[in-house]
Amino acid sequence: MEEGEAPRWMDMPSIAESQPEPVAPAQSYHDLEQLYPDAPVPSMRGEAIIHRAVLQDSSGIETLFDWVAAGDIAIVELKRLINREVEFANCVSRLQELIETDLGGALVQVGDDRLILLPSGFAAVRGVDDEVFAPDT
Repeated sequence: MEEGEAPRWMDMPSIAESQPEPVAPAQSYHDLEQLYPDAPVPSMRGEAIIHRAVLQDSSGIETLFDWVAAGDIAIVELKRLINREVEFANCVSRLQELIETDLGGALVQVGDDRLILLPSGFAAVRGVDDEVFAPDT
């Protein structure tokens, strides 16, 4: 076969007859957090786990601190907290103090109600979607 030439296709009715019906999944979504709440996820040097969280009130900040201190990334939704201005400001300032000042990480605002918490060694790059990348050759 010459380069760039596609393989020929042969219809074989016997194949279609012998193939079983496709198997439909029992459920379309598996909540792995419920199946494995304390899964042993090994991390290697330079790798990070990305956690997602909804911050209901200031009591959840300790968990966020633990994740970032362990070198993990957290994407935090603040929708439920944003209307309580005093508690919201307190939470953001505590997060900023620990992550930026103590750990050398960064807080990145995404939209109106989300923050990405980055540990030391990670950086946010603004405007990447406007960049033009050369294709790999």
